[in-house]
Amino acid sequence: MADHAPPADTAELAAGVRACDRAAIGRAITLVESQRHEDFEPAQQLLGELLPYSGGAHRVGITGVPGVGKSTLIESLGTALTGQGHRVAVLAVDPTSAVWGGSILGDKTRMTSLANDPAAFVRPSPASGQLGGVTRVTRETILVLEAAGFDVVLVETVGVGQSEIAVADMVDFFIVLMLAGAGDDLQGIKKGILEIADLIAVNKADGDNAARAEAAARDYRLALHMTQSVSPTWTPPVITCSGLTGVRLDTLWDHVLEHHRAMTASGELGERRAGQRVRWMHAMLAERLRARLGASVRDLLAEIEQHVHADRLTPAAAVDQLIAAFDASAGA
Repeated sequence: MADHAPPADTAELAAGVRACDRAAIGRAITLVESQRHEDFEPAQQLLGELLPYSGGAHRVGITGVPGVGKSTLIESLGTALTGQGHRVAVLAVDPTSAVWGGSILGDKTRMTSLANDPAAFVRPSPASGQLGGVTRVTRETILVLEAAGFDVVLVETVGVGQSEIAVADMVDFFIVLMLAGAGDDLQGIKKGILEIADLIAVNKADGDNAARAEAAARDYRLALHMTQSVSPTWTPPVITCSGLTGVRLDTLWDHVLEHHRAMTASGELGERRAGQRVRWMHAMLAERLRARLGASVRDLLAEIEQHVHADRLTPAAAVDQLIAAFDASAGA
């Protein structure tokens, strides 16, 4: 990457991050995002330096279908929060297109006001088409930003498939944005989303759409009543809001604070983060083991995948063959 020039002294870089030097923050994130083998050890040293200073932010995930107004709402919410004295970081999780290989990095240009706010930091995160890459890079970037003193980290997902689950598993509070008047509102609610949502917000509740938004909110509340709440402490509220006009964004943030107080008092917040760290460890272990596969085993993997795809080999037999090949290469 063009800005890839991490200093050899990670302690110096960590000091720059702690001082909230924006250039140092950018270099630190570039380092932890790097796929280069020689950057792994310096990145881990840097994260070790910063770890004691992390963990103090409100980590909030935001998802919703394209067109729901995520970027507009995030910019309005972020601007309101910086106006209250908060320091806000926005991470836009943008998996690279599996078809074209390009990444959707428009969030920084769509959030121009927030990106230019001295109390904010907006960073798109291309993931090279791998959800595991999203998880690793975003978790480590959160750590860097918390160590830099940002006390609110907003993580936006494009809202497709497993990326929603991945982002929900790295934040404290997960907001699902919905639209009214899009047809069959209740049909658009996936059960899995209801199970991970900490709040449902019907966005664009302004002008002629306000009444439709309230009606949709009533339907979503009914749907939530039919779902078992994951937490014994928290029942996800349903609100209407407008990212464009800022209406009820204060209510949305009040729910984030209320949730933090309740979950801290019950001990669930600590348990939630602890569980996330353990799952992060397992995900990194799987990623690291896969990376250690030798070239011959990787070639065999591609061949065996074709056999499994064609139903000529069972998945269990395929795994046995790959493990045997790995053991043979490791002992060679």
